[in-house]
Amino acid sequence: MLALQPLAQAVVAALLVLQAAASERFTAAVYEHAVILPPAAIQPPSAEDALALMDKNMDVLERAIQEAARQGAHIIVTPEDGIYGWRFTRENIYPYLEDIPDPEVNWIPCTDPKRFAPAPVLERLSCMARNNSIYVAANVGDKKLCNSSDPGCPSDGRYQYNTDVVFDSEGKLVARYHKYNLFMLETIPFNIPKEPEAVTFETPFGKFGIFTCFDILFHDPAVVLVNELQVDTVLFPTAWMNVLPFLTAVEFHSAWAMGMGVNLLSANTHNISMEMTGSGIYAPDGARTYYYNMKTEDGHLLVTELSSHPRLSPAYPSAINWSSYASSVKRFSANDHDFSGLIFHDMFTFTELTKSEGNFTVCQKDLCCHLSYKMAGTQEDEVYVLGAFDGLHVVEGQYYLQICTLLKCKSTEQKSCGEPVETAQTKFDMFSLSGTFGTNYVFPEVLYSGVQLAPGEFEVLSDGRLISKIAPTKPVVTVTLFGRWYEKDHVKQDPQPPASP
Repeated sequence: MLALQPLAQAVVAALLVLQAAASERFTAAVYEHAVILPPAAIQPPSAEDALALMDKNMDVLERAIQEAARQGAHIIVTPEDGIYGWRFTRENIYPYLEDIPDPEVNWIPCTDPKRFAPAPVLERLSCMARNNSIYVAANVGDKKLCNSSDPGCPSDGRYQYNTDVVFDSEGKLVARYHKYNLFMLETIPFNIPKEPEAVTFETPFGKFGIFTCFDILFHDPAVVLVNELQVDTVLFPTAWMNVLPFLTAVEFHSAWAMGMGVNLLSANTHNISMEMTGSGIYAPDGARTYYYNMKTEDGHLLVTELSSHPRLSPAYPSAINWSSYASSVKRFSANDHDFSGLIFHDMFTFTELTKSEGNFTVCQKDLCCHLSYKMAGTQEDEVYVLGAFDGLHVVEGQYYLQICTLLKCKSTEQKSCGEPVETAQTKFDMFSLSGTFGTNYVFPEVLYSGVQLAPGEFEVLSDGRLISKIAPTKPVVTVTLFGRWYEKDHVKQDPQPPASP
């Protein structure tokens, strides 16, 4: 027996090495869910009816979780509003809410369901995680009683929060996040937390953070999680309505992951009547897998492998000075026929690309955008422009943008430039886009015809140029540098340049 000890020690050591190596990679899953919505109602449903609807949605989610686990996933993200839907009054959503404790209580609802107030949704989610040995992230509703001693207490005596929860592979509640940046009508059923929450949790495969949907456009908590708390991966339940040309889910979420240098697990709801589709698993160097489907009402599971600690990877992108190149070069060809046009209510300055190849500059305020390009061939019925916007966006939220964009116009008329376009026929041999950005938070987007991404076909150089690595394989809808200047979100809006007659 003594002779076997060195062998046993070697086996243990080998297993530990394998375990350590395995933790450098993990398998992630997201599920895009076609939510079963509650019937329109004037009165709140009974608690029994509310739970019956949530169980129907959780039946679907459970099957997706089981399949993800079967494929070896360590963690799965499900969508915002994925358990009960949306468009509630404050009173009508109340039967769907549960009182979610702080994760510090060290609670496994699946094995100890009566420790706190009844919470059948939390119990079932906990059991899904425990029974399948997988981390589960879901979006639910939290309720917290308050009284007159709290000056912010609502008149009905309770706070109601749009909430994300995460259960570990044992079913323990390890994260609870209250959404801070509510989107428009969400302020009817839900309250805004008094302070933004930066929620993280540790796993054997990296440090994770979590936030919800509209949060991704703002500094708190999204940027705090990445820059200050150094998370490796962000979980992102969302109910995202696509807005072309810059804010389709797959386009912007993949760009955010690249711009911030983290993994992003984005799970969208699926409702084509509301332009809701687009989920993905994104790494700092591009999309690993994604889903966009505006043709059917089916849900869809995505599973793929990621680096647990992307910052430690040899392939991790180097630091970028977003204004370096653009600030060092003289303006390219000026066009005497610049004109103005709206993109999602923002007045851009455009210049038309009148040749099949060339160098152009267009400026607005302090932002000058430079483009070098070569088309593989021109199409008589397709017009492309170079556009710049430097200003405060004030529709459906207020946030300061600096955007440089090469985009296809909807028709050959200038007034169509900036209108949503999904398809194109023009291919490019190359492009190089840069801008004199005043912010370091710039998100690189390349969108091909058919709302398709271009993983591996473009890169951002350390001097801030977004360039094609190879000749783009599909026709281009837009190439964009989408800058967010968080510090100027509350500045007084400057007048926009007048539109051309």
